[in-house]
Amino acid sequence: MSIDVNNESGTEVDEQAILDIARYALARMRIHPLSELSVIVVDTDAMEQLHIQWMDLTGPTDVMSFPMDELRPPAKDDEEPPQGLLGDIVLCPEVAKKQGEDADTQHSMDEELQLLTVHGVLHLLGYDHEEPDEKAEMFGLQAAIVDGWRGERGMTGPSPAPTVS
Repeated sequence: MSIDVNNESGTEVDEQAILDIARYALARMRIHPLSELSVIVVDTDAMEQLHIQWMDLTGPTDVMSFPMDELRPPAKDDEEPPQGLLGDIVLCPEVAKKQGEDADTQHSMDEELQLLTVHGVLHLLGYDHEEPDEKAEMFGLQAAIVDGWRGERGMTGPSPAPTVS
């Protein structure tokens, strides 16, 4: 799996954790091991520009996903996953920090960025949360991936609750 993490935000983030959880999520979703992903960490000004340009919404957001080859997880266990370019995930640590502080289960900026990375991966794989059933599926899968990753690392305590909208 080729995953690049590029921090352009000026904020120190745990890039290794972002890389590790992205790799874990893609493996768990059975994405081809030669697929490619880019994660870009930006400041609020850059995120707001992207938010306006692509969503026509003002203000910075927490995560945006830009799919390329529209890869999907294989439908069957014996099905060979396709290889390709997943696309880009853009994260904003300043928004993540505020969301972590404001969440019912307060957590760190890095924990929120890990959650947002998984959220972005799922969006790249075609998951969405516009409808209640889609939201339940996506957020359930997101929690299972974050909990699985944290469990493998011996991290204790509840994983961050979804704060992404």
